[in-house]
Amino acid sequence: MKTPSISTLSFILFVIFSCSCASVSADGHEDFIECLSEEFHNYPSISNVTYTPINNSSSYSSILRFSIQNLRFTSESTPKPLVIITPEHESQIPPIIHCAKDSEVQIRTRSGGHDYEGLSYVSPVPFIILDLINFSEITVDAENKTAWVESGSTIGSLYYRIAEKSPVLGFPAGVCPTVGVGGHFSGGGYGNLLRKYGLAADNVIDARLIDVNGRILDRQSMGEDLFWAIRGGGGASFGVILAWKVQLVDVPERVTVFTVQKTLEQNASRLIHRWQYVASKFDEDLFIRIIIARANSSSSQAGGNNVTLSASFNSIFLGGVDRLLPTMQESFPELGLVREDCTEMSWIESILYFDGFPIENREVLLNRTQRSVRYFKAKSDYVQTPIPEFALEGIWRLFFEPEADEAVVIFSPYGGRMDEVPESSIPFPHRAGNLYKIQHLVYWEKEEDQNSGRYLSWIRRLYGYVAPYVSRFPRAAYINYRDLDIGVNRNEGRTSYAEASVWGMKYFKGNFERLVRVKTMVDPGNFFRNEQSIPSLREEIDD
Repeated sequence: MKTPSISTLSFILFVIFSCSCASVSADGHEDFIECLSEEFHNYPSISNVTYTPINNSSSYSSILRFSIQNLRFTSESTPKPLVIITPEHESQIPPIIHCAKDSEVQIRTRSGGHDYEGLSYVSPVPFIILDLINFSEITVDAENKTAWVESGSTIGSLYYRIAEKSPVLGFPAGVCPTVGVGGHFSGGGYGNLLRKYGLAADNVIDARLIDVNGRILDRQSMGEDLFWAIRGGGGASFGVILAWKVQLVDVPERVTVFTVQKTLEQNASRLIHRWQYVASKFDEDLFIRIIIARANSSSSQAGGNNVTLSASFNSIFLGGVDRLLPTMQESFPELGLVREDCTEMSWIESILYFDGFPIENREVLLNRTQRSVRYFKAKSDYVQTPIPEFALEGIWRLFFEPEADEAVVIFSPYGGRMDEVPESSIPFPHRAGNLYKIQHLVYWEKEEDQNSGRYLSWIRRLYGYVAPYVSRFPRAAYINYRDLDIGVNRNEGRTSYAEASVWGMKYFKGNFERLVRVKTMVDPGNFFRNEQSIPSLREEIDD
């Protein structure tokens, strides 16, 4: 078969891309197209992993939708990428960065697609998606208790590969197994081992990253400032992170799990109120979170219509039930935990338990797709002083409104190792002084999406109601529970330090200033950017 010439390839790409991007062709995308054809002399090497709405519309649509984890961003009006590229080798990425930079096309990097505001696959300005789904290799070294994990892997697949090698090693990352490693680690990443071992990012010991100049760097060559920034500061601001080396942690052969549910009629409010005083002081082997949602009741005391609230005390203990029971009797006897509530299992089985899977079905951890992808909006808070019981009851009243039918709040305890790590150790600053974190969530169905404003209004009212009872100056937030309500950068023009501080201080507190310095050093032109990316001071100076 005759190999097409560079000029022929340029023409082919021009036709494909200009048809799909006609409305924005004046913005220089012809240059991007021509650049790609010149950079990739072996055309099939890039064409086989390049998707546009015209030349392969069905594949383009399926790949775009496959990793969208919030249906809010699937409407016809949601901005779509000009191109989706799913590279298979790291050598393919520097030319893509070069061409995007040269033609002023934004790159959004996606690993698992769980960004709560869709920033890894949505942009108000012309953009391409660099989808790392093919970067999913995991290498576990059980002898040295380390693993290399490519950014397109899911945390479920990481857990699975660790368990293949050893029943007494684990890793302190999140509960949801379909979450992509790339975004999870770079935002901090927490799960039910955080009181024992801290965050996922606390346990990252090396990384591979491609910077704005196309250089492939590891910890030594990128330097400690950049290595610090990508562990909790949001990696998408600094480059394309290819892989992470993590320190695995010891787990016992048997752990104990339980879920005790209490309704309002069963004194849930008093138990939650008491939990606030003790949960951060538990033995570090004990993690008890609370999941609060509406439930059916035949004798509701609040709200009527056979509706009440249920609080699920959902726990893992790194040890056997014989040690757990006296620990609970000493620290939280009010819950009334008994042996029959508890189940001993392996650590990897507890991962399945926490996500609601049968514990014998380990292979489900390799599945990249969620059982249910829904419309939702989320927010986060940190609590430093116990919320009074009367204020908790005010939250419950909001849950009896129609929009809260599928709302959830999750209280996750801190303390333990989280109190020991300094705020400036990595960009994630929410350490000592925090009793627990709140995740606020509201879901709705497809037929209600035309009324999505009602649900957004409800969660914003909930957020406003709890304001007096959560952290202040700043009102802290968790970057992996992305929330554009707290502030955004400018879509066009330059975002000043002061403008970005509005949201940046909430996520990073005093670490925001250092993140800006690192950004200015490694990406002075602010190429890697989004609505909540770290700004570059160089742009202000150049102004």
